[in-house]
Amino acid sequence: MRTAGTLSAGDPVLLVDRKRRSYLIWLADGATSDLRGGRIAHADLIGRPDGVNIESSRGERLVVVRATLADYVLHMPRGAQVIYPKDLALILMMADIYPGAVVAEAGTGSGALTMALVRAVGSGGRVYSYEVREEFQRTAARNIARYMGETPALVMRLHDVTTGIPDEPVDRLVLDLPEPWRVVGPAIAGLRPGGIFLAYLPTTVQVQRTVEALGSSRAFALIETVESLLRPWNVEGLSVRPAHRMVAHTGFLVCARRVESNCSTPLPCKEACT
Repeated sequence: MRTAGTLSAGDPVLLVDRKRRSYLIWLADGATSDLRGGRIAHADLIGRPDGVNIESSRGERLVVVRATLADYVLHMPRGAQVIYPKDLALILMMADIYPGAVVAEAGTGSGALTMALVRAVGSGGRVYSYEVREEFQRTAARNIARYMGETPALVMRLHDVTTGIPDEPVDRLVLDLPEPWRVVGPAIAGLRPGGIFLAYLPTTVQVQRTVEALGSSRAFALIETVESLLRPWNVEGLSVRPAHRMVAHTGFLVCARRVESNCSTPLPCKEACT
């Protein structure tokens, strides 16, 4: 997907009306989109600059921008529940996903996290994405291909990561699985020294079991659990207040570093072991 220049056929674009309702469409020659506020002819958008204002057939004014990855994640078809953009951003920072990194991901789902990882590692990195359900992998592959096109840095496998990491050694291991504590053993063998283990989890019970497994393994340190809560604000003249709705709990992130396995520090291990 192009990220600069004029809008072209094949681009995903977001149309936003005066009530902040948004519509994701894919531009195509000769096509027309029916929106709540009227029709939009794609010919009126193709060749126009990103950020243009247009008017629908009913006189509704809309802002047109090329869709970001966050926009696409919230609108794309889903086989499994997607990880929200607020958590995707935090995952990239906590797991320290950098250009050139070799990352193993387990739980491809609908492909939202996969796309974020692929963009972060760049052309010099590699993402190995494991999924046990073939229907999820097919949905994710379609979502990824539609938004990103060819992704030579991505390798998708039907594989149960609890049996091992076939592409080891890796720099980072990112999990979106119901039982990540079962992956601690494979993570010990598959993560490079100093590598990062990160699990995305919806419940406190899962968090507790994962933290206990990491700590008792004596192969991980700097174990940390966080939750991200996103609160929008309305700023209109002198009226500055929190929005009535916020994106509150979506999941917990459990993060740990792979260290030497001779640690005798009691759980939770807060300092790197030597």
